[in-house]
Parts: sequence; structure tokens; C-alpha cells
Amino acid sequence: MSDAHDELGRAFRAMNIAMRRMRGRETHQSAGLSYAQFGLLFALEGGVALSARSLAEAASLSPASVTQMLEALEASGLVARTRSADDKRIVLNELTERGQEALAKVRARMEPAWRQALEDFSDEELLTAAAVLDALAGCFAGIAGDKQRALEETSDALGVGGDDAA
Repeated sequence: MSDAHDELGRAFRAMNIAMRRMRGRETHQSAGLSYAQFGLLFALEGGVALSARSLAEAASLSPASVTQMLEALEASGLVARTRSADDKRIVLNELTERGQEALAKVRARMEPAWRQALEDFSDEELLTAAAVLDALAGCFAGIAGDKQRALEETSDALGVGGDDAA
């Protein structure tokens, strides 16, 4: 491996450590929400109602954990949950106006630090970094896909599985 590969690996590990520390410290506690809960809110930010299963996949969490978090977010008035018109077993989740306001506050707090951290890089450098991160995401998704495929085959053989009712 070249020095550039080694340096990228070092930087990637350092970023992952910093992200784990940020999650562990529940940096968003001032709003009374965990990092994981804000992750769900950010996933809903696009205005599309999503099922708990879809949110769980996006956040790499279990559907049961996501369902509990969504119930708490609904109780806080940040998320609205409704049954799908197409399939009553599926509960769709979307941001409320209050949820959108909470995300706007977090963005207002975090955006300046994000911009400051990246201000010394050109657009070309940032686009290259994005391409590197996309390539790594694809690599890890492929590795995880192999693991997921093995789990699915085991579940199928045992007759175990889930639906999207969470």
C-alpha cells in the first residue's frame, strides 16, 4: 500500500473515532434527543414518509429500536405516524413542523463548524473527497451485503423473517 493509502486509512479511522465519541456524548442532548434520534429526523427531512424498516436500514439500526425511537419522537411532536393507505400493516413516518424546526436549529448550530472545517479546500478537492467517500461506502456496502446475504440465507433456511410492519 502506498503512503497515500495509509494516510487515508489513518484519517478515516480518526474520523470514525471522532464520530463515535460524538454519538457517545449525545451531542444533541440540549434538545433532549440522542444522535440516533436526530439521524432518523434527518432521514425524514426530504419530505417523503418512510416506514420504520426503511429508516432502520438507512440508520443501520434494528426495526424494533427504530420503532421505539419513533414512538418517542411522535410523543414529542416531532414525527407524525400514519398507516399506509396501500398496506395497513405499514406505519409511515414523516416530520412535523416542530420536527423541521428542531432540525433547522441543529443545522444552524453545526453548519458553521462544518463550513469552517472545509474552508481551506477547493470545490475540486471537496468533490474528490466525496468521490473517495462514495467509493468507500460502496466497498463497505459490498462487504456488508455479503454478510447480509449470508444472514438472509440462514433466516430463510430456518424459516425466520420479518415484514415491514414495524
